[in-house]
Amino acid sequence: MKRRTAREKALQALFQIDISKVDAADAIEHVLEEESGDDYLNMLVNGTLKHQPEIDEEIKMYLEKWSLDRLAAVDRNLLRLAVYELKYCNQEVPVNVVLDEAIEIAKLYGDDQSSRFINGVLSKVKQSIS
Repeated sequence: MKRRTAREKALQALFQIDISKVDAADAIEHVLEEESGDDYLNMLVNGTLKHQPEIDEEIKMYLEKWSLDRLAAVDRNLLRLAVYELKYCNQEVPVNVVLDEAIEIAKLYGDDQSSRFINGVLSKVKQSIS
């Protein structure tokens, strides 16, 4: 599975977990749609969930006039996924790749403003960890 596909499927799984409170393994199985599993997908979903409290605190620092629970579920979970990659996978994935991928995925799954919003928040996160 390509990493882009793994990121998209991870977003879908995190969205399900966030909205429906399903188990991570069930959400991953559901988004795979009988495809074979993927280590990168599993790492993204489980790593994001493991570090979600710290990730959420990081995101909250850069939300101006917004709270995390007021964000669209797609945007919230895409930010979580991207911040996980930025903070915990920085040896494996270049920072600019994480930002570019998150912006492109936001264009596919978010609304008209999502990609700009995601870019703004992630740019601030990027500066804080550099």
